[in-house]
Amino acid sequence: MIWMKNQSRHENLTYLVVWSLLFATPLLSLYMRTINDPYITFNWTEVFFIWRKFGIFLALFLIHNFLLAPLLIHQHRRALYFSIAAALVAGFAVYQFNTHRVDVKRMKEFRHKMELREKKMKQHDEHMEQRDELPPMFMDMPDDKAGRGPRPEDMPKDGPRMMRGRHNPPIFIGEHDILSIVVLLLMFGANLGTKYYYRSRSDQRKLEELEKQNLEQQLEYLRYQINPHFFMNTLNNIHALVDIDPSKAQETILELSKMMRFVLYEGDKSGVPLTKEFSFIRTYAKLMELRYTDKVKITVDVPNEAPDKTIPPLMLISFIENAFKHGISYQHDSFVDMKASIDGDYLLFTCINSKAEKPNQEKGGVGLANVRKRLDLLYDKRYKLDIKDEPDIYTVVLKLPL
Repeated sequence: MIWMKNQSRHENLTYLVVWSLLFATPLLSLYMRTINDPYITFNWTEVFFIWRKFGIFLALFLIHNFLLAPLLIHQHRRALYFSIAAALVAGFAVYQFNTHRVDVKRMKEFRHKMELREKKMKQHDEHMEQRDELPPMFMDMPDDKAGRGPRPEDMPKDGPRMMRGRHNPPIFIGEHDILSIVVLLLMFGANLGTKYYYRSRSDQRKLEELEKQNLEQQLEYLRYQINPHFFMNTLNNIHALVDIDPSKAQETILELSKMMRFVLYEGDKSGVPLTKEFSFIRTYAKLMELRYTDKVKITVDVPNEAPDKTIPPLMLISFIENAFKHGISYQHDSFVDMKASIDGDYLLFTCINSKAEKPNQEKGGVGLANVRKRLDLLYDKRYKLDIKDEPDIYTVVLKLPL
């Protein structure tokens, strides 16, 4: 759905903004320090060092966001999630422990070198100021005798630019390794919290749409789900049977009343038992046989007994009605084959029909597009619907979780 895609984009945009600000922080910090201290110049070495540390956390965040978090949020596989997350944190702790001491040593040496250069730079500036203030008689005296500090020859060969490049270590360096692990855990928790927030918004939106859809479906069930022409033709067949076979006419009237009762009293519920849905399909097919000649072969294979599970009412009949509407020919041999079975916690339903050259133009039903939309709202990605539209045969295979 469009609003679900927009929500996913909004979530990813939130992550992008947060990480962009995080990576921009060392740049802004170093820039402010260069403004406030004339002896500090912009040193990319420090920025790249911090970015390398942030890059590790970014890589772990991406793994958690796109691979681990969906296991917990969408698939509810808690054991697998916590196992992988614990292994990831343990691996990070080992890496952090092995690299922390090396980084600290390098940063201490680099910082000490920068401090020495900065100190020499300041002494050089003081020397130049003192030199300008001395009387001319002292100008030719050696620096050490005139008390003017170190000579320019003592300064580093790379000049003032390198001496002013003071480097302060990032916050992670010098802290205990546990701090990085805590930061990682907090990052994972924030990621889960964000995903739960957007998931709750998604569920709320889906619930609102589902309630609206159910209300619309209830009206459509009463108006169109069972083709009005079907009822009229069935009543005409019953009228003919009254004189030919009164007992069969009475039986047919009873079956028709059961169907109407199911539509009126079960069609507005969120779920009905499988046995009632299967019974409705058998009755529907039985009454449809009264309308056609022997050229139409109708096969129904649904269980007489089913587990104590429920299914959205009149979900399967939409496919069956579509099969009769588009697959039956009064001039040529045609067929409709319906089959339902239970496979563990799933319902497998198949409806195969021939394709008529001139499909029945009778109106009725909610249409396969609305049926698919209803399945999306009810089952999200947990169902599977395969439709094959071949030149002579139309096949529907539906797999629903119970």
